[in-house]
This record gives sequence, structure tokens and C-alpha cells, in this order.
Amino acid sequence: MEKIVILDFGGQTTQLIARRLREEGIYCEIVQGNDDTFLIQKTEVKGIILSGSPYSVYESNSPKPSNSIFKSGVPILGICYGLQILTDRYNGTVKRSDHQEFGRAKVFFTKRSPLFKNVPDGFFSWMSHGDSILELGKDFELLAQSENHPAAVSNEKLQFFGIQFHPEISHCDYGTEILKNFAVEICGVSPSWTMSHYLETSINEIRNIAGNNSVLLLISGGVDSTVVAALLLQALPPERVHLMYIDTGLMRKGETEEVKRTIYSLGGRNIQIIDATERFLKKLKGVSDPEEKRRIIGDLFIQVQEEEISGKIPDNYFLAQGTLYTDMIESGKGVGTSAKVIKSHHNVRSPLVDKKRKEGKILEPLSFLFKDEVRSLGLLLHVPPQIINRHPFPGPGLGVRIVGEVTSTKCEILREADYIFIEELKKRKLYDDIWQAFCVLLPVKSVGVTGDSRKYGYVLTLRAVNSVDGMSADVYPFKINDILEISSRITNSVPEIGRIVYDISSKPPATIEWE
Repeated sequence: MEKIVILDFGGQTTQLIARRLREEGIYCEIVQGNDDTFLIQKTEVKGIILSGSPYSVYESNSPKPSNSIFKSGVPILGICYGLQILTDRYNGTVKRSDHQEFGRAKVFFTKRSPLFKNVPDGFFSWMSHGDSILELGKDFELLAQSENHPAAVSNEKLQFFGIQFHPEISHCDYGTEILKNFAVEICGVSPSWTMSHYLETSINEIRNIAGNNSVLLLISGGVDSTVVAALLLQALPPERVHLMYIDTGLMRKGETEEVKRTIYSLGGRNIQIIDATERFLKKLKGVSDPEEKRRIIGDLFIQVQEEEISGKIPDNYFLAQGTLYTDMIESGKGVGTSAKVIKSHHNVRSPLVDKKRKEGKILEPLSFLFKDEVRSLGLLLHVPPQIINRHPFPGPGLGVRIVGEVTSTKCEILREADYIFIEELKKRKLYDDIWQAFCVLLPVKSVGVTGDSRKYGYVLTLRAVNSVDGMSADVYPFKINDILEISSRITNSVPEIGRIVYDISSKPPATIEWE
């Protein structure tokens, strides 16, 4: 299959490049920035994209592609750091700039190019760079510029192109068109790839990797793990798919019963339900640091799994996970080794998961997808719509929605408040308009009045955001009556809560979850 290959140098938005192209029916793969083994399939590789990076090309430890990339005869598009790689490789000059660009910036053409077909002059790009091109690489010419910097260059003979802005970011006008122009107009790719192709490829990969071995999946009841369960049950005989649900005491109200119903409806048979509430709460006692909580929850997940499965399935079983690419990015994993850590995800950075990964015993069929793509895949697998449309829920559960120490009492308070919040959203027909909504219990109390009495109650934060892929998010604009009535019902129904606030932070600068 013809494809575009993206070399990942640790940019936080590398996967968005692939996502934009896939939306246009263009198949692409992401590989480590120094990988060149894909050139063995040169007839399939129609173009190469060099991603952004947190590094500068003039740093001694900055990641660089193999020289064979530039000799492959395949068109190349460098994005931000990728442009600077091309410049540095062909004896241009890149230096730290006194005029850094972050955010929207107008771009004006100095020469027309197929890369900018149907893109108007003076369009708004999305910049995020502190370095600038002071001197173009040999035989490169300027295609466009912003107010202070070269914005696009090309070497027509080599079919190498570079842009300083990020077309993959949704705030960049005509960004998708620019990426599509590179793939279709310059590389000659036929836009015919679909999610059905991804499903077929995933099934074949699961069968090839697992062989005749059994596969164990820790299922939470959320969208990701449920879609993985459906995928495994379609790829492998049901008797070889072992599904384990661990009740950590950090789950949502009614979670266990819903998990059972869903898995049986998908054809699952080997389901093991484990109540490990006491173990998790004991381990979390006195722990307030969010990274430490994530580590404890992640490690204990695997420990409980290994203890419970011992002797029940063969030792050479594979562990499957619902890891998404957003998890990989924020954990600093990405595809290569150059990404920076934003926060740890228990199914990515746990030492025990790392051990399994090194043994080659991990299956992560969603690690190339964003949340909206997982939902599309789930529909193809006939996962019930009420599960597909369920809001994201973090692997560590309520453990990262209780700021500070986690206790049984706090879990019950938050569980009930969150249930009411979601129930109200559904009743008001707002749930499907919101990408993710949840409550956060804060480690502070404030004074309040109940009747004629004065008391201190917990502060609860309501969080509701809209997003496409989880990489960025905007606050949901509630009508004031909705937020007032929802807050009133929560404080009247959960007496331990004395005050409610609404989080209006976007991502960035905040993350969607609080911890």
C-alpha cells in the first residue's frame, strides 16, 4: 500500500500530522526519527515528513535523520524542526531568534508552489518556534514568509519542502490542504485509505503477534478498553481472550455491572471480576503526589493481574492495553525517544509494563489512534453506541480526580457527585454535546451555611470541555441556569460538599484532567 512516512523527532503534535492525512484518506505511518528501514519498501513510500521537536538542530544531542533519507529520491516535507533539519543539512544557518513566534501568524507568498495549491496569500498559520532560518540551505529558495521569519522554502530539483509553521494544528488555516497537497499533488498518493483498512490491518497484526498464545486484557468499562476487547474477540477465538476487570475502589458508580453486560454482549466468555478496593486504598494511604499515585495504581494493577492470573492461563500470554497515542505523547514516549514528559500514564510508564514491553508481550492496537478514531473503530466492531459515546475516563480512575490523599470516604463523595453531574447532563440533553465532563474533589474545605448552622464542606470542581482528539480543549459554555441547577442538586444531595466551582481553563495551558 502506498504511504507517507512521518519521522518523529519528539514533537508533541507529530501524531496530528498522521491524523490530518488519514482524515483525507491518505495512509501514513510514524517511525522513529533515525529509522530508515522503511526504505526497503521504497516502492510503497511516496513521501517523507520530518516532524517538529523540542530540540534545536544546533544542539549536540539533537535528533537527526539518517543520511539515506536524503538520498532516497522521495519527496520530503520538513515541519518546523523538520525545516531546520533541511536547512542545517544543506549548509544553511539556524539560530535562536530575538523574534520568537508562538500562535497565529500571517504568511505571505514570495513564489507560488504546488504545496500551496488553493491556499490564499496572507493566510493565518500556527507558529511555535524559538529558532529561525538566517540563511537558506544551498539550492533552496523562499516560498513564503511571516512578519519576521522565512515561513516556507523549497528545493524543486530534489522535491524537498520546508515550512516553519504547524499545518497539523487545527488553528492553522488551510493546514489540512497543505498536507494533502504534499501527499497528493507532490507525492502522487491516491487518497483511498479508510478506518476499515485500519481494522483489517489490526486484526491481522493481532493474529500474527499473538500466534496461538492467549491474550489478557485489563478492562475498565471505558471506550478504549472496550474497543480493544471487541477487536480481540473478532481477531482471536473467544476462549483465548481473557478479560479481567479489577475493581480498584476508584471506579464510577455502577461500573462493574455495566462492564459485565457489555462484555457478554460482545461475545466475551472468560471474564474475571476482582475486588481489590482494600488493597488500592491501603497503598494510596498518605500519598498526595499525583505522579506517585499514578505509579502506585499502575504497578498494583499489574501486580494484582499477575497474582490473579497465575496458573489460570499459560505463562506465555500477551497483555493487551487500550493505550492511545495521546497517552504515549504525554508520557514522553511517542514513537521515538525524544519526546518530553507531561504526565505519566499508568499503562505507559509503569516499570512493570515496561518489563512486559521489553519481553515483547504487549499488544496496544489503539496506540496509533486518537479518541475520536477509536470511536469510529468501535462502531465498525458493533460496540454499543452508549459505550462508544461515553466520555473518557482515566486509567487511574478517581485516584487522579481526588486532589491530594485518596480515601474511601472521598471516593464515595466524588462518586456520588460525579454520577449526579453526568445524570443531569444526560437529562438536559447536553451529554453528547460535551467531549468530556467530570468532577474533581479538592483537598480544601470552605465555610458554608445549612439552615441555621455553620459548617465546613468540601470544595468540588465541575469540569466540562469540548475537544476533537484530546490534544487541545476548550471549556464548555454552559447556560447559567444549567450550571446553577446542577450545582444546587449536587450540594443538596451530597451533604459533605459545601461549595462548587466551574473550571474554565483550556488545554493548553492546563491539561483536561487535574492530575
